[in-house]
Amino acid sequence: MRRAAADGGGHAVSRRGLLLGAAALGGTALLSGCDAEKRPLVGPPPVAPPNSPTPLTEAVTVQRMRSAARNREVNLVIIAPDKVSRVGLPVCVALHGRGADARTFLDLGVQDALNKVVAAGLPGFAVAAVDGDNYWVDVGKGDDPQRMLSEELPGWLAQRQVRPPSAMFGISMGGFGALRYAREHKDLKAVAVAGAALFVSWPDAKSRKVFADRAQWESHEPLLHTDELNGTATGVWCGNSDPFAGADRKLIRTLDPAVGKMIPGEHNDDFWRGVMPEALKFVGERIT
Repeated sequence: MRRAAADGGGHAVSRRGLLLGAAALGGTALLSGCDAEKRPLVGPPPVAPPNSPTPLTEAVTVQRMRSAARNREVNLVIIAPDKVSRVGLPVCVALHGRGADARTFLDLGVQDALNKVVAAGLPGFAVAAVDGDNYWVDVGKGDDPQRMLSEELPGWLAQRQVRPPSAMFGISMGGFGALRYAREHKDLKAVAVAGAALFVSWPDAKSRKVFADRAQWESHEPLLHTDELNGTATGVWCGNSDPFAGADRKLIRTLDPAVGKMIPGEHNDDFWRGVMPEALKFVGERIT
């Protein structure tokens, strides 16, 4: 049974509307790509939203929400296992990479991974994703993704009859954001990151043209605050050919996480899909 998505005001959005919206985003991505050819590329390329939206079902919903913290509308995506009531499920929040949005997780095998968790005998849980930017932190632009996660997202989830966030999963830039969130939320059961976009020096971070100055970056950089992550079960996966491999190796050495794996792979969708089952199994073993 298909379920219509809704906008931030609760109005139903048709399937045709979603497809038209995806097409519009695709056009925007194409223009951005043309502009990118005129300037040097720093770091890995952005990860685009999925080209073909996953069909919405009772277990997969997409809605538009108005975020006061971010001063804009954002996508709210909730993915649950098949044939499991979403009511009362614990929630792992998934944070996307730079240049993407919450809908990225519709195309990365999240629901299949959740189904495998349930098939393995673990309790079911839901994955909720929202749109973020600026490495998921407040960099003084009137846009505070961390405040959205802390103050707005729990209420949005409660309205949809699932529980507040009790675990985080982040890819690339989302890995930075997930680790930053964990510093302020000591009650998290688990944090999992894949190819986390971390920076070992200020020149490296400055090249991303996100942080206002060195002090601002230092206040957020997970590698400089690993002591605040002690006590939270953490899993780290990174490809050996990932541009952030050096930083993630440092995270593993410094943090000594419950799982720390450097494995073959790059900074791309193939890697995220490949580690998704193991990362969500890691979360599933700890989330309840």
